[in-house]
Formats: sequence, C-alpha cells, structure tokens
Amino acid sequence: MASKIPFLIGLGAGYVLGTRAGRAQYERMKSAASRLAEQPYVRSKVDAASNRASSFVRQQGEAVTDKVADAVKERLFGAPTAQPQSPVQVDDAEVRPTS
Repeated sequence: MASKIPFLIGLGAGYVLGTRAGRAQYERMKSAASRLAEQPYVRSKVDAASNRASSFVRQQGEAVTDKVADAVKERLFGAPTAQPQSPVQVDDAEVRPTS
C-alpha cells in the first residue's frame, strides 16, 4: 500500500492541474507532442527501436513458442515435456509432491 500512495498523489495532482488548464491547453500540448513526434530525428530513433524490437522478436519467437507450448502441455496433461519431476500424489483436497 505504501508504494501506491505516491502514485495516487500524482494521479490526483495531475487531475487537478489538468482540469484547471482546460481543453485548450490539452489541445496545445497534444499538437506540440505531435509536431515533436514528426521531427526527422525523433522519427529515425523510433523507427530504429521498432526495427530492433522486430528483429529480436523474430530471433526469440521460436524459443518463446516452445516454452509456451511446454507450459500449456504441462498444465493440460500434468506431465512435463522437458524435465522429469517427482511423482505427484493426488488427494481430494490438494496436490502435493511425494518424497
């Protein structure tokens, strides 16, 4: 809860300041942000970051897909696909590993 307090204070302050500034100020800030985003330097940095993210996803996609498939199989069928685990004793109330 303590970590949420600064967030809530900031949210409240932003709300109060935003409502005092009004719609006209919001539109001015929005247009300034749009102009900044259209600058060639900013656009090139955004495009470079997008290209790096795309190539990373392509490289790591297969590994992530395999991990997700293994996790789904383990959840659905209860049997791990890659690493053996200790046998599991099923009780009416809970599932716990046997030692």
